[in-house]
Amino acid sequence: MAETRHRGRSLLTLAYMNGIVPIRTQPLYLLGVIASPLSFLFFITIASNGSLFHDALAGGLVLTMISIGTSLQSDMAHYRQDLKLQDLLVASPVEAPVYVAGIALSELCYSLPGVAIFGLLWVLDTSVSWLTLLTVIPVLLLVWAFASGLGFTLATYFADVRETFVFSTLVSLGLTVIPPVYYPVSALPAKLREYAYLSPTTYAADLMRNAFGFEPLSIAARLTDWGVLIAFTAALLAIAAAKARWRDP
Repeated sequence: MAETRHRGRSLLTLAYMNGIVPIRTQPLYLLGVIASPLSFLFFITIASNGSLFHDALAGGLVLTMISIGTSLQSDMAHYRQDLKLQDLLVASPVEAPVYVAGIALSELCYSLPGVAIFGLLWVLDTSVSWLTLLTVIPVLLLVWAFASGLGFTLATYFADVRETFVFSTLVSLGLTVIPPVYYPVSALPAKLREYAYLSPTTYAADLMRNAFGFEPLSIAARLTDWGVLIAFTAALLAIAAAKARWRDP
């Protein structure tokens, strides 16, 4: 029981330190969280004369969750390389899963204002039901989970914090810009559509658009989307548990 309380206290302390404190001390940080998703929403809506607004709205929520992984990647690399915090935690009773979960939770707290803005746009644009929330919330949590696992794994291999800037851009391009997240997969040429489904965010965006009522999906298609998204999340978390470097060689 004492160990459980210690883990919970450690997790909440990390979440507060890396998620709440930065917002309190410098609220302008929040602009960085919401700037990219909102700018994509703006430009895609303008370029499509409003026809892709709904797709971009769903994509903005997915991108906000993906940005958690890229932020976690930079933060954990900074704590490991610059502040040597990870070395201290290795020698402390704090286990690696608690540390990762605490930082991931802090990034989620940090991103909630962005999620709230897209949620408000969604409420203003269409009706919201509990059934829709039962799809949207689990999808976003799965994206948060696999983005966190990916971010942690990459962060433990960087020798310099500046390397994260390069990989963050590549991860963002590979998961949110090139795949059909801000636009429907039907907008791609037929020969490219099969490649779009190599990205897990394609399945997440499909489920989001279907939940919003913007894209009909068959039961089989929904089950496939859920199955692939859950499998991909489980695989990335397993890779993080097996391959991430908790202790430097």
